[in-house]
Amino acid sequence: MEALIELKNVSKIYNPGENEVRALDDVSLTVESGEFVAIVGQSGSGKSTLMNMIGFLDVCTEGEYFLEGRNVSSLSDDELSEIRNKKIGFIFQGFNLISSLTAQANVELPLVYRGMKRDERERLSREALTRVGLENRMHHLPAQMSGGQQQRVAIARAVAARPPVILADEPTGNLDSGSGEEVMRILRELNDEGRTVILITHDNDIAATAKRIIRIHDGKIVEDSVSPGGSSLA
Repeated sequence: MEALIELKNVSKIYNPGENEVRALDDVSLTVESGEFVAIVGQSGSGKSTLMNMIGFLDVCTEGEYFLEGRNVSSLSDDELSEIRNKKIGFIFQGFNLISSLTAQANVELPLVYRGMKRDERERLSREALTRVGLENRMHHLPAQMSGGQQQRVAIARAVAARPPVILADEPTGNLDSGSGEEVMRILRELNDEGRTVILITHDNDIAATAKRIIRIHDGKIVEDSVSPGGSSLA
């Protein structure tokens, strides 16, 4: 496997100087193509900052970030936005669906930003929604679906353009246990098909379903290990 993501001595510092806060403190991390990684930590540990850094939602104060061998640390906001749209699919705890759009229109939205033609957008969105078992809910609004169904729409939106990296931020946090297990099953299947999945969570049981666990505390990586549970969640 090749190195897909590489962070070298990355720090994120707020209020530099006497009262500075190091949300990330000299973090070095490599994620290879095809891995399923859980980044685990409590609130305030730095895990969300690390996710934002990996997903180009924030930039480091110090250090370097390489994606597919390219140093992206000093790129402009527009350049980072273009890479993010092509390379990374996001799944958020709060779903982040647009309430006035149908499931299919929500899934199509990132494809619009990529400049895809309508026929291609419709085909990819239908495939993605079928992939997560929502072929009969394509024309429903978010308010007409359960929380678990809304999160599956969010997964379809994240994977429709087939980005190489899926970033899932507490994807089961607002779901009941059954819906949460279904979401994790879909993420494991995507990983089995070759997608790189990076899961952000505070839940050790959810983290144990990944193949590699990275624990972060006070902005530092304190553990990086192979998960003993692997894909044990049914």
